[in-house]
Amino acid sequence: MPVTPVEMARAIGRGLLSFPVTHFDADNRFDVDAYRAHCAGMMKHDLAGLFAAGGTGEFFSLTFKEVVAVVSAAVAECGGRLPVIAGCGYGTAMAAELAQAVQAAGADGVLLLPPYLVNGSQEGLAAHIAAVCQAVSIGVIVYNRDNAIVDEVTLARLCEQHSNLVGFKDGVGDIELMTRIHTRLGDRLTYIGGLPTAETFAAAYLKMGVTTYSSAIFNFMPRWAASFYKAVRAEDQAKVLAGLRDFVMPYIALRNRGRGYAVAIVKAGMRAIGKPAGPVRPPLTDLSERELEELRTLIAHAEASAPEIFGELLAPSR
Repeated sequence: MPVTPVEMARAIGRGLLSFPVTHFDADNRFDVDAYRAHCAGMMKHDLAGLFAAGGTGEFFSLTFKEVVAVVSAAVAECGGRLPVIAGCGYGTAMAAELAQAVQAAGADGVLLLPPYLVNGSQEGLAAHIAAVCQAVSIGVIVYNRDNAIVDEVTLARLCEQHSNLVGFKDGVGDIELMTRIHTRLGDRLTYIGGLPTAETFAAAYLKMGVTTYSSAIFNFMPRWAASFYKAVRAEDQAKVLAGLRDFVMPYIALRNRGRGYAVAIVKAGMRAIGKPAGPVRPPLTDLSERELEELRTLIAHAEASAPEIFGELLAPSR
């Protein structure tokens, strides 16, 4: 039975979220069977929601039909066991049409990414978001980042007008703005951490009402990622700092070596654990073989030390 927007928002706020990578075959076509197998593997671990064709899923490189195909595959594999949120974006008319298409495909909500290329005023951004909210009955999550940053006044007005606007994902890192938004809107929205490698900011953001975040690391280290999230929610600072020191910080250092590596390093992680998801699509580029070996060593070290760091928090497979 379909969940309401509010039910979806509450569900994803209770646990960790993940963005599965989108699998491509040797000809750079969507590999539906490999993708569904990956989604099935993710659901063996602790997850509160799955974002199909999101940023880590290379939404920006997918065609309209491919986005719908990816979302349909995720919905079919999840089978109603957890909410599926679809990536959505581009121009206003395109975003509204795509939102309707993924709703028809069974998505429980949409993550509204910034419109393509242009910078808009608060009034323009409000009209863009409103058009998507009006186009569907499923939940809408606004992704604040890059050229689409709404303030607390705009967001509050949109929330008054659209009951299916139920989530706010922050990809800006402006603590004052985040505080203003949370202070003004309280529990009207579910707040999601969305800065690159969200684990870095998770403990600090929890203090501002951000109870969940999307973990790209979950793709290739699900038990580690779920255990780190539990440490964050338990406010176990020692375990959080150990996880940051032993994996997240060196991972970020490797990620920062190349443009677009925030996505490419996740696919490299899949390759490193022996579950390749194909290459990233242009204009992104994959990690070098040397960088891949560095990542493989880092993953092996982190997983070997995880029982010592997380102990009883280490999440078992289902």
